[in-house]
Amino acid sequence: MNYFSSDFKMGILGGGQLGKMLLNVTRKFDIYTQVLDPSETAPCRTGCNAFFTGDLLDFDSVYAFGKDVDVLTIEIEKVNIEALEKLEHEGVKVFPPTGALHIIQNKAKQKLFYRDKQIPTAPFVRFAYTSEIHDSLANGGLSLPFVWKSAQFGYDGQGVKIIRALQDLDGLPNVECIAEELVPFKNELAVIVARSVSGQVTTYPVVEMEFHPEANQVEYVICPARIASHVAQKAREIALQVSEKIGHVGLLAVEMFQTVEDEILVNEVAPRPHNSGHYSIEASYTDQFEQHIRAILDLPLGSTDSKVAGIMVNLVGAEGHTGDVVYQNMEEVLRLEGVTPHIYGKKQTRPFRKMGHVTIVNNDMVKAREIAQKVKETIKVISN
Repeated sequence: MNYFSSDFKMGILGGGQLGKMLLNVTRKFDIYTQVLDPSETAPCRTGCNAFFTGDLLDFDSVYAFGKDVDVLTIEIEKVNIEALEKLEHEGVKVFPPTGALHIIQNKAKQKLFYRDKQIPTAPFVRFAYTSEIHDSLANGGLSLPFVWKSAQFGYDGQGVKIIRALQDLDGLPNVECIAEELVPFKNELAVIVARSVSGQVTTYPVVEMEFHPEANQVEYVICPARIASHVAQKAREIALQVSEKIGHVGLLAVEMFQTVEDEILVNEVAPRPHNSGHYSIEASYTDQFEQHIRAILDLPLGSTDSKVAGIMVNLVGAEGHTGDVVYQNMEEVLRLEGVTPHIYGKKQTRPFRKMGHVTIVNNDMVKAREIAQKVKETIKVISN
């Protein structure tokens, strides 16, 4: 099929920053793209050929949107799977396939899948409702501390809480959830796997993630991870195993823990471009967004090698600020060597909302990390 400067139509469910960065690729390749998002001011609105507003969880909205495209992909997992299944049945190419999305969309199903497929993961207990946890603790089926995770639609630190005492359960939604053993770990790692329609597979280098202790959001992504080569190899092998068994097409970001004994445990996955791959726009020969487009259109996959060390710094809304966004000290950041800001186009900020990111590239990883720290300390995302 001719995708370039043609009648071919690609649809993207979700119009946030990931979609916006996918559109940089489709515009480069002159691929006709339309986007569905519930917000009329979504970042994707100005970059696609056609923009539609609609609820991503509403069957009719998703089905009507998907009927008009040749290939349909997502930038967020919170979508109506039943509509995607019907579209798939009617011949629309849906990536990731709905079979993979069924597993990934629910964290309890994900964890059961890992256990069934002998993929290393932290021990866990599944609960139909959060309220059942009290009985389990009282009867010895569960012990403190543990990590509570909502089974459905947790995102950017939402739907996750470390439970160290009974009162930490207060106020949690009474929903399907898992209680996961709190694993002592040295590093949080991620590997992005790209898999094309015809089965070509490649992985990006292992990255290391540093998290904000309160928001449970990634603050820094460091590529390559500062770990031993045999640990990195193990992480890539496990990521490939997860990819093969889930059967995704496109990108699969596999988040992992490196334990104190250097074991690798799979935490969770995302079947799309991911925060852990943003560094690749400046640092890799083929960035993750172009790779996703190549994979779902069954084009040859590009090189995942890094040209240079890369560190990504997330720009999130400052605490105590809600309203029209102001990026303070941007000029100072732009004076730094090897620094590229990406602003997502969200006009309203609020505490810990992802508003952009900054990539730092340098031949010297130590120097890159120093500059990343300066960027984090300098730029402030505040409101008027």
